[in-house]
Amino acid sequence: MAKELTKRTTDYSQWYNELVAQADLAEHSAVRGCMVIKPYGYAIWENMQAVLDKMFKETGHVNAYFPLFVPKSLFEAEEKNAEGFAKECAVVTHYRLKADPDKPGKLMVDPDSKLEEELIVRPTSEAIIWKTYKGWIQSYRDLPLLINQWANVVRWEMKTRLFLRTTEFLWQEGHTAHATREEAIIETEKMLGVYAEFAENFLAIPVLRGIKSANERFAGAEETYCIEALMQDGKALQAGTSHFLGQNFAKAFDVKFASKEGKLEYVWATSWGVSTRLMGALIMAHSDDNGLILPPKMAPIQVVIVPIYKTDEEHARIIEHVSILKKELEEKNIRVKFDDRDTQRPGFKFAEHELRGVPVRLGIGPKDLENGKIELARRDTLTKISVDRSEVVNIVFGLMDEIQNSMFNAALQRQQSSTHIVDTFEEFEAALEKGGFIHAHWDGTPETEQKIKEKTKATIRCIPLNNKMEDGKCIFSGNPSSQRVVFARAY
Repeated sequence: MAKELTKRTTDYSQWYNELVAQADLAEHSAVRGCMVIKPYGYAIWENMQAVLDKMFKETGHVNAYFPLFVPKSLFEAEEKNAEGFAKECAVVTHYRLKADPDKPGKLMVDPDSKLEEELIVRPTSEAIIWKTYKGWIQSYRDLPLLINQWANVVRWEMKTRLFLRTTEFLWQEGHTAHATREEAIIETEKMLGVYAEFAENFLAIPVLRGIKSANERFAGAEETYCIEALMQDGKALQAGTSHFLGQNFAKAFDVKFASKEGKLEYVWATSWGVSTRLMGALIMAHSDDNGLILPPKMAPIQVVIVPIYKTDEEHARIIEHVSILKKELEEKNIRVKFDDRDTQRPGFKFAEHELRGVPVRLGIGPKDLENGKIELARRDTLTKISVDRSEVVNIVFGLMDEIQNSMFNAALQRQQSSTHIVDTFEEFEAALEKGGFIHAHWDGTPETEQKIKEKTKATIRCIPLNNKMEDGKCIFSGNPSSQRVVFARAY
């Protein structure tokens, strides 16, 4: 049995690390800063992928795949993007090893295998994709080009944490090309909407939709749209971004199209992505001191059935009964596991499935069979009830939506109770200690934003979409401000 988790109120970071490990989601690998995503964790990621992939295709996008390596000259082509990622890049300089003559059994880099041009291991794929698009786009008839890829990327992080920040991580990145600025902006906002819908309707995490400040903007973008989620410890987490790239990459790679009027014009671009960081969001937005709490739509196992018996005869009767029940639940498209391991006692199984966040647990023993009852336990509320066997399938089916909605509402209530409106820097600092989203006036300058960050470690998470305009004074500089923006400390 896994040891008891550290309490969230004692050490939130330690609680998170222990939960990821004990719930069998991921572990550190032999490669510095990289993780092994274990089968249960990967099953959750696969559920995320399946839903998002369907949403992308419903909005007209198709999948492709582009190389892991980017020639250095291509990477440098869009200057702002290259500078923004330069410090995080892994670089391939040689392509072969050979036996080390001075150290038997060891290998060394073959100096004769030096590459003519160094290769960057992609931290993001704009450069290689836009070089490719140059050959794909000639006419307005080739637009819009709506491409997504599921891939891994490498960003050489100094401080890592499983799922939240690792040297290599999995993600999807959409890259689209359009004939007009207006079409590209519509695409950018549409994909932000897809991410927000996914976060709220599937992850059960309420999010703020907004635009990043210039300091927080994606390198090479004209505008970065984002969704921001609030974790239980009061810190924000950027859960997805959608970038309006303007014509920056089209100009860098000379991607032009012939318009209907026969005029050559640069295309307009977007890129957008979410990553395995969403796994961290899912864990931190909902889970408790007993382990994971998974929304049913994302849970690899939605219902686990645990048999309780003493004799082989009782076991056989339960198996016969469960086979029928399992089939009835699966006909309702419910993901069911019958935990019939004979190596563990029922109490161990109860604790394990609670730790792993299975939304509903059904316990069946000989007396339950005699009475026509089944014990039903909900993971989100830690409550147990006895239900009639004749009603259990419909009750469980209804609970899938009920639990999903209940989890979202609980997270929304936490977000609302942790949202503060302040007018002075003193109020701002006091609110920061409580944690949460802080709506405050800012004078709009990168210098003021940077000073606030240096002094408090808080950043502007977003300028909310459709933000209310109101005259005020910047909490830090005292200069005029026309709207409040959202600050928070963040992951």
